[in-house]
Amino acid sequence: MPGDYTSVVIENVRPEIECGRYPVKREVGDRMEVRADIFKDGHDVLSAVLKHREKGARRWTETPMVQINPGLDLWSGAFELPKNARYEYTIEAWHDEFETWRRDVGKKVDDGQVVELELIEGRQIVADAQRRSKDKRLKQTLAGFDASGYEGRLALMRSPEVRELMRANPDRSASTTYGKKLQVTVDRERARYGAWYEMFQRSQGTVPGRSATFREAEDRLPEIASLGFDVVYLLPPHPIGTTHRKGRNNALVAGPEDPGSPYAIGSEEGGHRSIHPELGTLEDFRHFVEATHDNGMEVALDFAIQCSPDHPYVKEHPEWFRFRPDGTIKYAENPPKKYQDIVNVDFYCEDWKNLWREWRDVILFWVEQGVKIFRVDNPHTKSFAFWEWCIKEVQDDHPDVIFLAEAFSRPRIMQNLAKLGFTQSYTYYTWRNEKRELIEYLTELAQQEPSEYMRPNFFANTHDILPHILQFGGRPAFQMRFALAATLSPTYGIYNGYELCENTPRGERGTTVYYQDSEVYEYKVWDWDRPGNIKDYIARINRIRRENPALHHLKNLTFHEAPNDNILFYGKTKDGNAIFTAVNLDPHSPHDTHVYFPLWQLDISEDEEYVVEELISERRMRATGSWFWVRLTPWSNPVEIFRITKVGA
Repeated sequence: MPGDYTSVVIENVRPEIECGRYPVKREVGDRMEVRADIFKDGHDVLSAVLKHREKGARRWTETPMVQINPGLDLWSGAFELPKNARYEYTIEAWHDEFETWRRDVGKKVDDGQVVELELIEGRQIVADAQRRSKDKRLKQTLAGFDASGYEGRLALMRSPEVRELMRANPDRSASTTYGKKLQVTVDRERARYGAWYEMFQRSQGTVPGRSATFREAEDRLPEIASLGFDVVYLLPPHPIGTTHRKGRNNALVAGPEDPGSPYAIGSEEGGHRSIHPELGTLEDFRHFVEATHDNGMEVALDFAIQCSPDHPYVKEHPEWFRFRPDGTIKYAENPPKKYQDIVNVDFYCEDWKNLWREWRDVILFWVEQGVKIFRVDNPHTKSFAFWEWCIKEVQDDHPDVIFLAEAFSRPRIMQNLAKLGFTQSYTYYTWRNEKRELIEYLTELAQQEPSEYMRPNFFANTHDILPHILQFGGRPAFQMRFALAATLSPTYGIYNGYELCENTPRGERGTTVYYQDSEVYEYKVWDWDRPGNIKDYIARINRIRRENPALHHLKNLTFHEAPNDNILFYGKTKDGNAIFTAVNLDPHSPHDTHVYFPLWQLDISEDEEYVVEELISERRMRATGSWFWVRLTPWSNPVEIFRITKVGA
């Protein structure tokens, strides 16, 4: 026979990612709910606790679990997540002898039976508990039992006080503990909620033909903050190589004045720990970081593990790179594309341990400069094992550091990077335009298993992705796609120029996603107030986001009826804040339909009057019934955002 026999079964614990191999993700202040199927043979009453602790702590804290669906043996428990740290949790369950006795005696008493012998059996259960725990209150209970008659004993043993005493002193000698210690990574709120503005720092100046400096770029920070952004994301600020430098529009040969791509990192002026002299000094960078903080935002830095052939690493550590049979260094390729100005490091070289430590230390160097967010370029082309190790190494000492995976790759690869530790993930939103595919994709992200570990960051465009819908849809498309990103996902981003509706592609429209005269390959000066901009629109929607906590979350997203394939309608609610958004997905034509407000979820009856506020136009109206008519016109109101409240609320 088994030495530690127990018949309690604990299974189907959720959330649990791949049998506990990876942690789930939450944010500071969240309440972690855990569910499981718990049962045993027979008809005994069970008790269970959810055990949890900060990782590294010796003692568990326990919170009771409750049975929320007896027919399915479904149990639930929860605990608070007060710190930016990692936590562990598991479940312990046992046959509750006293509760089983109490239930059975209650049935007999209700049937009119005399339960004298059962009361003696109950006393024995209490006596056993008293011997185990030495609880004086149980000793007093036994004395009270012995001094009472039948009715007194019955009342005592069925009293709430004795029940609570026995709950506090259970017999867990034959309990079952779930076989895994599951983990949850608790990040700061910015991991879930924030508005990103991608700033190409060298293009923030006013003098054509030269790079702006960080001091000049600071001049734009107040305006970016006034638009409602939380994060200023910078492209790599490092020295740029000259070997095979790219020219305008990605030309293979650069002119003498062409600055090159910031992703060709490294020259005689330094590598990944250096600032390009045209931008200023390291002190100037730190000053920019402080100025960003002073404007209520923080800096995200592009971390690209790749080098120019001129990078100091190539001379100092040739063993970290691959060379061709003719002795030349192997440059980066994605056939038929060639990136002659870039060489990749070999994560599987013989000196891989030192290579890995170096890249970790590069990140830590920028953390010391005040950077707590990293947008990681193409992480899917680097070692998965490296990322799992490196992110943990950094976050062990700096749990507030956030990593965004820029991995436009296959779904399983993107999901795996999130499991390995990336805090946020780029997504397919940039290419999802139709109602059906938006609903399908957002349902996966918000409601299915990926929601436990993959936080989306909806970029409407990037420095090298100009989506076709923006190329053809013009200003209405820019407004519509911005509003979608900002209200579907609690975290989203745009690349500078989006507010100007910049949509000139390199080549014929619809045949490319690259920008004409991209600032990736040349100096640029923008007119940030040029006619046709949507800055006021962006500021308004960002203000709506900040004022409505329902829009700070993703898992509360639900789609509702709108019988028109060109109108997407969805809602989010949080602590009484109810926000619903109707979007015209067609940037060329007006569309109208009735949309369905789920009043039953808002505790509003069908015949009860309620208030509808349209938050962009600031219209207020009263309505009754679930169906509400909308007409969305691309050139005036491509999107409407409604807040629903009870009359008098």
